[in-house]
Amino acid sequence: MHGFSYRNGSLYCENVELAPLAAEYGTPLYVYSAGTILDHYGRLDAALDGVEHEVAYAVKANSNLSVLRLLAEKGAGFDIVSGGELFRVIKAGGDPRHCTFAGVGKTCEEIQYALEQEIYSFNVESEEELRYLNEVAGEMGVVAPAAVRVNPNVDAKTHKYISTGKSENKFGVDFEKIEGLYERAAAELPNVRMRGLQMHIGSQLTSVAPFVEAVEKVAPLVESLKERHGIEFWSIGGGIGIVYEGSLESGGVAWWEAKSEDERPLTAEVYGKSIVPRLRETGLKIIVEPGRFIAGNAGVLISKCLYEKKGAAKTFKVVDAGMNDLIRPALYEGHHDIVPLIEPSTGETVEMDVVGPICESGDFFCQNRKLPDFQRGEMIALMSAGAYGFVMASNYNSRPLPAEVLVDGDRAALVRKRQTMDDLIAGEL
Repeated sequence: MHGFSYRNGSLYCENVELAPLAAEYGTPLYVYSAGTILDHYGRLDAALDGVEHEVAYAVKANSNLSVLRLLAEKGAGFDIVSGGELFRVIKAGGDPRHCTFAGVGKTCEEIQYALEQEIYSFNVESEEELRYLNEVAGEMGVVAPAAVRVNPNVDAKTHKYISTGKSENKFGVDFEKIEGLYERAAAELPNVRMRGLQMHIGSQLTSVAPFVEAVEKVAPLVESLKERHGIEFWSIGGGIGIVYEGSLESGGVAWWEAKSEDERPLTAEVYGKSIVPRLRETGLKIIVEPGRFIAGNAGVLISKCLYEKKGAAKTFKVVDAGMNDLIRPALYEGHHDIVPLIEPSTGETVEMDVVGPICESGDFFCQNRKLPDFQRGEMIALMSAGAYGFVMASNYNSRPLPAEVLVDGDRAALVRKRQTMDDLIAGEL
């Protein structure tokens, strides 16, 4: 589910109309639904009932302080990939002792900061990194909790840029080398304590089968490490996909209700039902690291149409948001539904490219798509933009970053101010 729907001909986020928000705060504008974020967190948490677990939100998906605070107040853990993300979690009221630090390139300064904050575990990606962690911890006179990321060589069947669990990916240690690495760590690395094992096979998985395959493959390894090295947890990663196409309800009926069981999106309930029985057998604490699943459908990017450009071959709608605001279509060929803020009175459409103002041919949100014929000055919403939207935004072409608004029921709050021109050059000499 998500909190966006048409009411009386206007697009709403929960109980707040979007058009007045855009008029007040300007465009481009990100708007997030607190209810959607908390609903998705709660559903996944409930789906893992029956096994000791923690839902550790992947901060990289959407790192706004107000989003993090919502989840911290519900007791979420956090999956971080930088010292900056740890800083954000702490500022938002999150507990660093419920943070796991992932990523292939942790710096000395980041490791020191995380050790000072007593994070739960470092998820390390190589033997070299594990030895470096031992070195830094030794210099500080502490013992670093760690888990190695195993690469189960499972094909997630997702986009090549977000597939992480195959042997050719840069992430993790080969499955066959894990037990030997844990033996060497026990014998040679006195400032590291192997606390768990981690895996993550990729993002935007729309089938439960790869998750089941990975769990079945890695579970015997986990049980062996528990017996021989006393590990406490197994982090099984994130990656549950969301609905990008057909994400807006029509006539009060979810688009997938008419679909067969096989065509419906992967839900938290199906995910949990499929893997919890095998996870329970390990007797370990289970950590899951969702990001997109919690935040993706919880946000939209609102943009205003600047002009229509009709050429011999195409009709272009030029809008005031660009690839610097939302890069997924340019980077991943990612799909985002595009809907007018005022509901069209007819079903008539025009084939068009929706493009931004950036001086790049890749600056588009869709190509050759049939959409309602919105005109200059009218506003549109790019749906499912709550994850990997603002966090990947940039100042390319010296464009200020957009504002962000969080909606909770009938209340809306500005949770990030729009950058000013002065902000663009702050820090430059």
